[in-house]
Amino acid sequence: MVRIVGVKHRPADVALAVKRLQHRHHRALSQALAPLGLSLVQWDTLRHLHRQPDASLHDLAVLTFQTDQSFGSLAVRMAERGLIERVPGPGRAVRHRLTAEGERLRAAGQELVDGVTESSFSALSPAQLDQLGDLLEAALA
Repeated sequence: MVRIVGVKHRPADVALAVKRLQHRHHRALSQALAPLGLSLVQWDTLRHLHRQPDASLHDLAVLTFQTDQSFGSLAVRMAERGLIERVPGPGRAVRHRLTAEGERLRAAGQELVDGVTESSFSALSPAQLDQLGDLLEAALA
């Protein structure tokens, strides 16, 4: 492997490590949420609606890394299951809200998600975790 002088990790190697960690999280989170009958994107939708009640379909699609069309299909299925409700907004907009069942599953899922991510980062000290968070925020800015 070619190294840049004075640089321990090449940007491409760091990017690949971030991708591997994300993939590991997705697999572990999907497995943890399955007993609740939730996919990762469904739980992520519940999480975002908990933080942003009355979010639009487009906003939720962006937050969950979906297209508007694919998120629209997901939202219909989640509403049919009683996890969210779709309510008219201004103009043609549709707003989304958690139901009591959606909130119950969001809270149960949050406990599982916290366990997975805490385990994943357990090799880092609190200071290292803060530093990693700061570095990722700087890279995303």
